[in-house]
Amino acid sequence: MHKTEDILEAKNYVTSKTKLVPEIGIILGSGLGSLADEMEDATVIPYADIPHFSKSSAVGHANELVIGKMEGKIVVAMKGRYHYYEGYSLDEVTFPVRVMQALGIDKLIITNACGAVNTDFNPGELMLITDHINLVGTNPLIGKNNDDLGTRFPDVSEVYNRELRNIVLKVAEEKDITLREGVYGWWSGPVYETPAEIRMIRTLGGDAIGMSTVPEATVAIHGGLKVLGVSCLTNMACGILDEPLSHDEVIEVAAKSRDIFVHLIKNVIKEM
Repeated sequence: MHKTEDILEAKNYVTSKTKLVPEIGIILGSGLGSLADEMEDATVIPYADIPHFSKSSAVGHANELVIGKMEGKIVVAMKGRYHYYEGYSLDEVTFPVRVMQALGIDKLIITNACGAVNTDFNPGELMLITDHINLVGTNPLIGKNNDDLGTRFPDVSEVYNRELRNIVLKVAEEKDITLREGVYGWWSGPVYETPAEIRMIRTLGGDAIGMSTVPEATVAIHGGLKVLGVSCLTNMACGILDEPLSHDEVIEVAAKSRDIFVHLIKNVIKEM
């Protein structure tokens, strides 16, 4: 569990670089970091400079914390994330969520690039996360609870806030953006899933599968934040199509979907 003094040390460093107090946090997944480039009056802080932050080695992650103005709101964005499969502990993976909350956010938008398990979905589409399945067998809240950060047994009956989801659905309809809804499954990686594993995930009720998001969402709920999750479906999961999977494909399709993604999220922020 995170230490309060570590969170405050990181927060104090960030506040020494900007006077802006964010109200919305965003975690930007593989190939989706360009949304942060849309900010005005932005301050960019490398992760390497922030106490207790780690650094992603994954392609498509810039390792920068960006604070600025977007659609009339003050936003703090993680331009890239680090992952459990890189060898980081879940405390390290989720530490930025605690820092963003300490900076002032009460809403967190979590994005990712992931594979479609639901055969009705198509690469390049966006999916609004309605719920998730933890397939990894561990949890970022395991260990002694820090009561200053949240309750020992948080309720997860509605991880992805219904009010925020309704805003996304409204914006998507108004802007004529194709938006799927579904359940996200968290896979540890770094290997992609086997065809048999994808059949299992589909049987369990998963619509998409990826290697992030669930730890951050869990810690956000523990801290009392309102959470919104949006996935960019970059490929069909293993075994659906007769072709191998690659991270290059993930980055390529995410880049093609970038304009639609940015358009959706900016208008959602405007409505929040």
